[in-house]
Amino acid sequence: MRLTRFEPFRIADTLQADLGRREARRSTWQPAADIVEYADAYLVRLDVPGVSSDAIDIETDKGLLSITGERATFDDGDDARLTRSERLSGKFVRRFTLPETADIEQIRAQARDGILEVRIPKLAEVQPRKISVEAA
Repeated sequence: MRLTRFEPFRIADTLQADLGRREARRSTWQPAADIVEYADAYLVRLDVPGVSSDAIDIETDKGLLSITGERATFDDGDDARLTRSERLSGKFVRRFTLPETADIEQIRAQARDGILEVRIPKLAEVQPRKISVEAA
């Protein structure tokens, strides 16, 4: 005699998970990011293949760096039938907390070969200074 576990909602759970994956594939995605620290700057690299530089917005507000953009889906025409889709498309948002040493006025960005590089210079360190007292 063989015993099997009865799970009445397993099919519904599997269906819901599959629908969730399809919705995520269609609506949002998140590009991979690397952050590198140099002596004078930070460098944020994002993988954004297929995203036009015109479709990327970069903003800073209250110590937060926000990078948003959108990768468009391809329109293959009315007579085409998509048989497999693995590439994600749609809008993306990445947010990074900026350190207090970041010079937000000098942030620069460049997109090349599907990689977005955002360079965040560091503020010059304020060195302690000795002030001499003059006799009046």
